Amino acid sequence: MAVWDDVVGQDRVTAQLAAAARDADAFITAEHAGAGAGAGTGAGTEAGPADQPQPQPQPAPGLGSVSSADRGSASQMTHAWLFTGPPGSGRSTAARAFAAALQCVSPDRALGGAPGCGFCDGCHTSLVGTHADVEIVRTDLLSIGVKETRDLVRRSSLSPAGGRWQVIVLEDADRLTEGAGNVLLKAVEEPAPRTVWLLCAPSVEDVLPTIRSRCRHLSLRTPPVSAVADVLVRRDGIEPEAAARAARATQGHIGRARRLATDERARARRTAVLKLPLRVDDIGGCLKAAQELIDAAGEDAKQVAEDVDTKETEELRAALGAAAGTGGRLPRGTAGAMKELQDKQKRRSTRTQRDSLDLALVDLTGFYRDVLALQMGASVPLANDEVRDSIHRIATASSPERTLRRIEAVIACREALDRNVAPLLAVEAMTAALRAG
Repeated sequence: MAVWDDVVGQDRVTAQLAAAARDADAFITAEHAGAGAGAGTGAGTEAGPADQPQPQPQPAPGLGSVSSADRGSASQMTHAWLFTGPPGSGRSTAARAFAAALQCVSPDRALGGAPGCGFCDGCHTSLVGTHADVEIVRTDLLSIGVKETRDLVRRSSLSPAGGRWQVIVLEDADRLTEGAGNVLLKAVEEPAPRTVWLLCAPSVEDVLPTIRSRCRHLSLRTPPVSAVADVLVRRDGIEPEAAARAARATQGHIGRARRLATDERARARRTAVLKLPLRVDDIGGCLKAAQELIDAAGEDAKQVAEDVDTKETEELRAALGAAAGTGGRLPRGTAGAMKELQDKQKRRSTRTQRDSLDLALVDLTGFYRDVLALQMGASVPLANDEVRDSIHRIATASSPERTLRRIEAVIACREALDRNVAPLLAVEAMTAALRAG
């Protein structure tokens, strides 16, 4: 299975990345061949005198900074890429696949095979995240700060330890603070010879203009529902009917579709959210529904904390010499490290709660999208066909104008959460707006 098989519904993007991987492979192969020729033509050999200049491989065009000349050059490879697309389009999956293709060491390449076989050690370790020269950076916090970015920049200046390229995949480039973005800019502007940056963000506007102008941009689209259902069946072994239902419900969001098809708790949570439009007939119902949404998001954050926080805390205490069985007291001067971990865990809990709320709001938007489709007589399939009766009830009891205002209220709530408005206030304002229509 080639590394591109999991990049769903992005034929144009995969074609560009495959071409770039071929050019990158040709560059490394030529470099190795030139180094071998230089090592075998010393003084006293038949190849010529010691002072005879040896041919050196020329870098493929586009491996330096991305200028307008590079963009029009014969090579498809460059040192910095920006993957953008809506949530669920597979930005990080495409970036990982490209990283694997860059590290491919399949012997078939010498016979004309394309890099990215998916089976060799380079491909396998890159995809599972254990390759020594592929750094995959994601965050479960609200932002990526200057300190973390400086560590990445230092990493990017190193030569590959054993692979062909030093590849850094930054899955949440949109979460870079302004200071962190300025730190990253220098590394992207003046990269090390064999370092490749792969940045992922929802849109180009989420990345500093100075950074995105130095990257080659690839825009991914929301994959077709049928393609998402097919990959769930092929890769995850999900029953075709369940895969089709999950893909339709999430409207092509690969990650959410997989979770919905495999996690009973996620299905129960979504069912509760889709009942909300029928529960906002009065102010009391609005406030109760809002509180339940917040409580559900808080429960998600609590479950993550139970799975991760306890383990992290015990590991840190052991590293500081205060593991269980040693009396439990922290050595003097180590309280700061524990406080830093607790702050990190608190920020992660906030991020988890917001992500859970946002997921519920996306499902709510899909519900009203189906309502509007019925009201307008559109011939599109319903994303939430399992609650068709509720959708029909809301559609006949209101007008398209009211439905549009309700969709706008949900979007306004998501924007308020992004601006750090207190979650309960934002959700209460939304449910009240849903009642008013």
